[in-house]
Amino acid sequence: MLEPVKYRSIFISDVHLGTVDSQVNLLLDFLESTECESLYLVGDIIDMWKLKDAVYWPKENSELINLVFRKAKRGTRVVYIPGNHDAALRNYVGNHLNGVELKDEDVHVTARGQRLLVIHGDCLDEVVRNMDWLEHLGDNLYSMIMVMSRYYLYIRRLFGYSYWSFAAFIKYKFKEAVKYIERFESAAARLSLERGFDGIVCGHIHHPNKRDHGEVQYLNTGDWVEHCTALVEDETGQLFLINWLEMKAMLEREKESFPDQRVA
Repeated sequence: MLEPVKYRSIFISDVHLGTVDSQVNLLLDFLESTECESLYLVGDIIDMWKLKDAVYWPKENSELINLVFRKAKRGTRVVYIPGNHDAALRNYVGNHLNGVELKDEDVHVTARGQRLLVIHGDCLDEVVRNMDWLEHLGDNLYSMIMVMSRYYLYIRRLFGYSYWSFAAFIKYKFKEAVKYIERFESAAARLSLERGFDGIVCGHIHHPNKRDHGEVQYLNTGDWVEHCTALVEDETGQLFLINWLEMKAMLEREKESFPDQRVA
């Protein structure tokens, strides 16, 4: 049994519970394998859009929610910042649910004193902000790509290959998608600068990234549909983007190399 990996803070977003493509089992594995002082759920954890059309709720979804509640009960500060797919929860901002704080946004101060604005990010998206019908059209197109990705993943598994996101590969081949990501990142960095923060943490666009934009740092947590990524802060205040599939493989290799030692 591996010793849990300890972090000061963990940020995750865009899990989309209620959809077939949510990698909930991998996220369960990640959260069971880690401990932290603060856990930020940065929006679109539950996909209420999909749940309106049809209820898809495997037991693992409930297991994940119960795990988060247990972490809150044991002393982890858990902050839930709703996104556009779970926007109904914004009606409960300011309240606590089983120890989980519901907030529109938050300010996280790292161990190094870096002040970070934490938001989901849909407020930065011109499509989301101005054209609801186009937003849903884009969501439907994305759903079609995810169906293709699902079949591709099934074939990979038949031949013994590991998880790989066909949807992410397709998305980054489209110039307009790349331009949109660049505009989103610039808007996020500009908002952070205008409000006097050292950086911004967000999700929303399913594109994990950590980069400097002039005077501020842009940090996107990614997602648990295509990438299985999280933003983490260690005890010294350093911030890292981790891919759980890669990290898990590394930990398992270390366990095999040192079978009588715990990997911390």
